[in-house]
Amino acid sequence: MDKVSRSVTKLQATFRIRLNGESVAIATVGQAYDFITRLSTIEWMEYRALHEQARAALEAAADNAMLSAKATDALRILFAKTKLL
Repeated sequence: MDKVSRSVTKLQATFRIRLNGESVAIATVGQAYDFITRLSTIEWMEYRALHEQARAALEAAADNAMLSAKATDALRILFAKTKLL
């Protein structure tokens, strides 16, 4: 998991999320992984399946940059459903 957090593989899009009144930019696999794993499982409970898919896609993209498009799509769906976008 530490390897995923350190990944600098670029996502296909940069997500700008407003969190606690501050704008946060998520542009790499590592940044995205840190963001979605920093919060507790309880906070993602309603969107558990989407959260697990996004996490798995990010882990795969950390090993293979060709999968960054799939990870970006999984994040886009998760963030849209949770109304973070």
